[in-house]
Formats: sequence, C-alpha cells, structure tokens
Amino acid sequence: SLVLVSVRDALAITAAGLFGLLATGAAGAVIYRMQRRWLRYSSVSISTDRETAYGAVRRLAADAGWTIVRQSATALEARTPGNLFAEGERVCVEFRDHQVLIASICDPNVGFSLVGHRRCLQHSEKVRRAVLAYS
Repeated sequence: SLVLVSVRDALAITAAGLFGLLATGAAGAVIYRMQRRWLRYSSVSISTDRETAYGAVRRLAADAGWTIVRQSATALEARTPGNLFAEGERVCVEFRDHQVLIASICDPNVGFSLVGHRRCLQHSEKVRRAVLAYS
C-alpha cells in the first residue's frame, strides 16, 4: 500500500482504530445506561384506591393542557403541549392497587436531550404530587 511505508505506520493506524472503537463503544454504553435508567417507571405508594388516583391524574392532565393519547382502566398516557420544533413529552401512568407507576419519555423525534430529560422529571414530579395530594 502507498500509505503504509513501514510496520510502525501499520501499528499506529491499528492502535488509532482500536482506540476509536473503544472510545465510541464506551460512550455508547454510557448513553445506553443513562437512557435505560431514565426510562424506568418511578413508583409512588398510595393509601387511596386506584380510581381516586386516576381522577387526580386526569384533573392534572386537563389543568396542564396535556392531550390524553391512550387510557384504560389501569393506565393513562398523555402528551404534553409541544412547541414549533417538538411534539412534547409523553407521560405514562399505570395504576395498581396501592401503587402508581410514573414514566415520562422525551419526544421521540428529538431524541436524547438533557433539557428534555429535565422537563420529563418535572412532569413526573407533577404527577407524583397530584397523586399524593389525594392520598
């Protein structure tokens, strides 16, 4: 090859390639772990019944201007108001007998964003406070 003049050049190129592979693999693993941790449901123990908690979350969604995308007897999924560039976050709430599971997911069209994650945490906290207010 015209580029490889000596064995040292080949070793240097191989080492640089391996370093790049390891660095990007490590960065990808860190981002994967962060997103998996962020996508977990957070659990809130409640002392009231499931219907009371469900009503509290529906009132919160109506007051906050969230659009309810899907609802059933045990779950509710809402989308927060978006802006010009994004649809808004998704808030998923599952109701169990003495437990409410809350997850807020960033807009899938935007992807990984620290600002979006901060808004997701705020939405989850709003749901937590609304449920605990009726508990």
